[in-house]
Amino acid sequence: MPAIDTVIFDIGNVLIEWNPRHLYRKLFAEEARMEWFLANICTGAWNLEQDRGRSFAVGVRELTARHPEWAREIRAYDERWGEMVPGEIPGSVAILDNLLQRYLPTFGISNFSAEKYAYARERFGFLDRLNGVVISGHEGLLKPDAAIYRLFLERYGRQARHCLFIDDSPANVEGARKIGMNAVRFQGAPQLERDLMAHGLL
Repeated sequence: MPAIDTVIFDIGNVLIEWNPRHLYRKLFAEEARMEWFLANICTGAWNLEQDRGRSFAVGVRELTARHPEWAREIRAYDERWGEMVPGEIPGSVAILDNLLQRYLPTFGISNFSAEKYAYARERFGFLDRLNGVVISGHEGLLKPDAAIYRLFLERYGRQARHCLFIDDSPANVEGARKIGMNAVRFQGAPQLERDLMAHGLL
């Protein structure tokens, strides 16, 4: 196995928790109605377009025009986005700090709205301790497209076989592997610690 000299974190649901249900449970009395709304109105596919670079103003305006009866709930996705993010994933930031203290180059590749990433940086100062990031909303590229991983390698001068990528999405893990990175699926900090130990990084 090639020596790993670079660790790359996804951010949402690896370093910080994100789940729209934290917000929408405050707006819906019935769980089933909330789940219907998230499956049919503010869908994952709709949100992904903000991660690709569309502004929330445009996304909200277009969706509200199609579903005016849900205007309040749609606007909340933007205006109250912070309520979807309760805090750090327990243990993950401690692992990140451990790697940084070992002077191991540590980066991020994340599907993240450019607007909301700016908010996250203000709230979570540890994001600025990363050696560099590639944010989908800045680049117009999304994981698991090979192009976003290749952009990272070119921008930061890394070699895929010497990188270890961490993501909670199996598809994104597989995308990294397809371009030659080592990759593990995030399933909580204890498992991540074991994975890093197996690669000789902790």
